[in-house]
Amino acid sequence: MRNTWTELHLETLKSNVRSLQGGLAEPTQLIFVVKANAYGHGVEPVCRAAQECGVRWFAVAHAHEAFELRSYLPEARILVLGVLHPSDVPTAMRERIVPVLTSGRHGAALADAVRRTGGSSGRLRCHVKLDTGMGRLGLPWERAAAIMAETLRRPELDMTGVCTHLAASTGPDPAFSELQIERFHAAVARIREAGFPVLFRHVSNSGGILRHPSADFEGVRAGILLYGYAGGDPNSVARPLATRPCLQWKTRVALVKAVSAGTPVSYDGTHVTRRATRLATINAGYADGFSRLSGGRGFALIRGRRCPVVGRVTMNMTVADVGPDSEAREWDEAVLLGEQGSESLWADEAAAWRQTIAYEVLTDIRTDDRRTV
Repeated sequence: MRNTWTELHLETLKSNVRSLQGGLAEPTQLIFVVKANAYGHGVEPVCRAAQECGVRWFAVAHAHEAFELRSYLPEARILVLGVLHPSDVPTAMRERIVPVLTSGRHGAALADAVRRTGGSSGRLRCHVKLDTGMGRLGLPWERAAAIMAETLRRPELDMTGVCTHLAASTGPDPAFSELQIERFHAAVARIREAGFPVLFRHVSNSGGILRHPSADFEGVRAGILLYGYAGGDPNSVARPLATRPCLQWKTRVALVKAVSAGTPVSYDGTHVTRRATRLATINAGYADGFSRLSGGRGFALIRGRRCPVVGRVTMNMTVADVGPDSEAREWDEAVLLGEQGSESLWADEAAAWRQTIAYEVLTDIRTDDRRTV
């Protein structure tokens, strides 16, 4: 039996997908971002559930993720948002994977790889990435048309789409996202003037979907929103969407003991009890993804109570103060993310303790016991 496990609530996930689908107008298609094991949720059950809801586009970061998806999504359209290596081109063509061209040199290298196959597999379908302000991957938006004309007008490439990535879509000031969208419009116009038909455009991530409906285009890339986070204040977004977290993360209580006031707890005695109380040692630590930064800041749910994490989180165990009157016992369920009784504790709250973001909390979870409910 694994010491921690996750529970993916499929009906909640499906409800999130349908909520987003209902907010999009035709012909915009939902591209479900499932990189990093579906943000820690378990990629296969997530994708199968989304496909049941009619999702046809999925996006990942790396080629190996795309090839895994193809094994159980034979008809899906799969997009690689990272940098596809030329050595992966033959497999990508055979498996009908769509890479993103991130520079003129990258596109030329992929075209050369197609040519080395002898042309037996046809053309490589691909999308072109524009850098409109993220500063990470993509052709500079103001020179994209020229670069494409110089290096990407190759018979081996079938450029069917163009995209960019919003760098500040969740911030309070929409100005930079609006500037990026304007740059994207200008770049696409020049690309078309250069003789490249642009059939499929996608710009918005989760924040863009909520705040910039005018940038839906033919596709939107939704990740964290579909997992139940980043919905935002309904009064501060242009398109409020109701989504809920669909993943719970649990462990068990390994030991409960009564201690007196003045008892030091865990390494270096950074916490000393101020009263007589009961302490529960729970069967998870930073090796499982429960961050050390939770010590003295975070909580676990035990017997329906929010119990503060006390002392240092260790590699395999964590101590929580369950209170002097608690009826907690060994092998009780302890919730690290999720709901218990009337209490709840989700990744955005846990992120605040750790001085990070919900994405990191979710993708840090390490367990081989992933259940669907």
